[in-house]
Amino acid sequence: MDLFTHVLFAYLLSFVIWGPGAPQYIAAGALAGGLPDADALLFPLSRRFPLFRHHGITHSLVGVTVVAAVGCVLLPYLPYFPRASPLLYFVAMEIGGLSHVFLDGFTHFAVHPLLPASWRSFRLDADVAINGILLALTSFSLLLLGLERGTVPFSLWVETAWIVAAVYAAYLAIRGFARWRAGVAARREGYTGVAPTTLPWTWALLDRQETPDRYSIRYRRFRFGEPGPSPSRQMTVAKIAPHPGPVRSVQEALDRSYLAAMEKSRWLRLRTHFGEAVPRDRVFDVRWYMVESAGGGRTLGVHGTIDRDSGELHLRSGFFRRPPSEGVASPP
Repeated sequence: MDLFTHVLFAYLLSFVIWGPGAPQYIAAGALAGGLPDADALLFPLSRRFPLFRHHGITHSLVGVTVVAAVGCVLLPYLPYFPRASPLLYFVAMEIGGLSHVFLDGFTHFAVHPLLPASWRSFRLDADVAINGILLALTSFSLLLLGLERGTVPFSLWVETAWIVAAVYAAYLAIRGFARWRAGVAARREGYTGVAPTTLPWTWALLDRQETPDRYSIRYRRFRFGEPGPSPSRQMTVAKIAPHPGPVRSVQEALDRSYLAAMEKSRWLRLRTHFGEAVPRDRVFDVRWYMVESAGGGRTLGVHGTIDRDSGELHLRSGFFRRPPSEGVASPP
């Protein structure tokens, strides 16, 4: 998740645990909630030492505990942190750091909480890593709490903090329950995986295989509370380098554009993706997009044309509007 949501969530969790009468421990928890992402500063080391990569040692039980142990000694010497129990400072920072690890594992980006002993991953696939809806909620909550602090009666600010905490708890509960229901549907219908989308009530049921030569995917949208299953879509493409020559079919247009599209967008390459090709005049309109994108009618991907006669390919990456049928001309 984004850094601001990590900090706010740790702040609210600490508020629930310590209450409004212990602001030093709330602040310590919020600080620790953001510190694991400081591993971005260790990027030069990560090339040589994988433990220091993003979602590496700083997102583990050992890393969080080391930060909490150091922090409980240093915090009383920092501005705005009064001298208080080092043990309680340690507990507050441990809880804040662990909340960061949990939230990252709640998304589709895995963490490795047992490092350095094991690279075993933890991932619930219950949310996307960067969610515009959640980011907007976080921004509004931070602004509201900041504006109320010192400008309204303290009791009103406390009530607001409780309400915001309840909203975040409800969001996680809805996401978690919907993920469970999507998993039940996936197992019942023979899909091997579930991917969250940008909308809490919409998921992608997936069956995906990839080899050095081919990419295959079958998926359908799952909407929480749906009266009946939506149609599934499937596609298999050969990984063929773009080359000149006539393009005779939709399948050939997808085959020739696949590797070029993956090269065009790193984000598309790292996420579950789907393609379509639609004949138009002397070209095929080609679109490759992320299956997980579901909000606003737009998706991140690569789109362009491939000439039917020459095979000349023109692609560009960015956000574009998904077709109403999400690609009626993709081959089975």
